[in-house]
Amino acid sequence: MELPKFLLGDNTDFPDAVYIVHTEYPRFIIDLSTDEVEWLEDFSPEDERELSSEAESLIEAATSFYDREVDRYQE
Repeated sequence: MELPKFLLGDNTDFPDAVYIVHTEYPRFIIDLSTDEVEWLEDFSPEDERELSSEAESLIEAATSFYDREVDRYQE
């Protein structure tokens, strides 16, 4: 099965939270209500250095995906 790069998620146990799931490496979930990021990978120290420079652009891409999805629902 081919998954999209981003998935939009919610959970009735957390009614104020909206989640974006990044399905490609490095996988993560961001809670847009708190901007908290949960990484689903184990990183080596070398990976962490590379990730710090890449993380900002990945999170921006996730929020852009969310904005695009919301715009499409409102059309």
